[in-house]
Amino acid sequence: MHHLKPFQLSNRFSDSIKAVGSAFAKKNRDLISLAYGFPAPETFPISALVQASATALQEEGTSALQYTGGPGRHYLPTWVTERAKLRQIEATPEQVLITNGSMHAIELAIRTLTSEGDQVWIEAPSFFGAVRMIELAGVSIREFPVDQHGLDVDLIEQALLQAINQQKPLPKVLYIIPNYHNPTGVTLSLERRKRLAELAYRYNFFIVEDDAYVDLSFDQAYLPAVYKFAPERTIYVSTFSKIIAPGVRLGWAIGNQEVIQYMGISKSDGATNVLSQEIVANFLQNLDLDQHLGQITTLYQQRCQTMIQAINFHFGSEVSYTIPSGGFFIWLTFPKSIDTKQLQLACLEQGVSFLAGEDFYYQAREHNHVRLCFTFSNEALIKQAIKIIADVYHERRHHLSLLEEVR
Repeated sequence: MHHLKPFQLSNRFSDSIKAVGSAFAKKNRDLISLAYGFPAPETFPISALVQASATALQEEGTSALQYTGGPGRHYLPTWVTERAKLRQIEATPEQVLITNGSMHAIELAIRTLTSEGDQVWIEAPSFFGAVRMIELAGVSIREFPVDQHGLDVDLIEQALLQAINQQKPLPKVLYIIPNYHNPTGVTLSLERRKRLAELAYRYNFFIVEDDAYVDLSFDQAYLPAVYKFAPERTIYVSTFSKIIAPGVRLGWAIGNQEVIQYMGISKSDGATNVLSQEIVANFLQNLDLDQHLGQITTLYQQRCQTMIQAINFHFGSEVSYTIPSGGFFIWLTFPKSIDTKQLQLACLEQGVSFLAGEDFYYQAREHNHVRLCFTFSNEALIKQAIKIIADVYHERRHHLSLLEEVR
């Protein structure tokens, strides 16, 4: 019998993320989760997926279970190009790569477009999962702030000019989330989309455009993708996780054919889940997707409005927040004196989980924000959760004021 010595696991994720993840993994029925970007399970089209699964297996048989797959592998790229026209993207099926979720597509894009030590520029804040994955590529990461109109393109241009003047490396990739941004909920303005495209051509870098939330618009007011303005310097990425269900584990990338082919060659997973491709292909051919999306966005808009009303009622003018026009998230900003990591852990003890804003930065640290997901929990639970967060917050504010008096 060997005596096991202590083993240090990875420290890539903060203790607060681990704490929230651990609480969620325990499947505590009393935990109200506003933490992770989970779709509402009641929106999952179970009966349609059951039928699509049966059709895939009955009609395609063993081909649906083989590495090479069946006709779904050929249908999906065509469907993606047709759907992309709604974002004013013109592409052929040969420019599409189906992947095991959008994160897989982002990973392949970063792996294809960069070498170790290259510069990758990102938004601050940004989706922590993508940022950690980019970090694993061994690149040098630089952050640029996001405001109410999305990424600050003025600062991007200034940094590019400065790099040229100082003969420093230019970025190989800029990673952005243009629509209903994760975590802030803001949308990149049309003017900034055009300017980013112009800069990508002028300074010869690629934009990885992560558009996971684009179909979840509350007002159906879609801006053209950045890809429209820079098709030769953009990899457009999206996913079925938010519009069908995360469990199908399928996403896609659109780009120029050479880069897409290189991304396909660099895949190390044997094949993208071919059974899921057959199921999703059958699903899309037999369901009115836009009607389905209309039901989802109506529900999410109601939950978003409920959360905003609860925030206004319990916090008043003590906090500020974004008002998203789609997506999953509200970005809540507290006074500078509040450390939301401590608030997060205190709320977790009271049965409410959310993510502290600090976890969405690579190096820049802003400790007074939180990301709230409004899609997963129902309206009654959202109201209850916001009240608990407010109660904990006001208790901490009172404690801080007492400490100030003692000083």
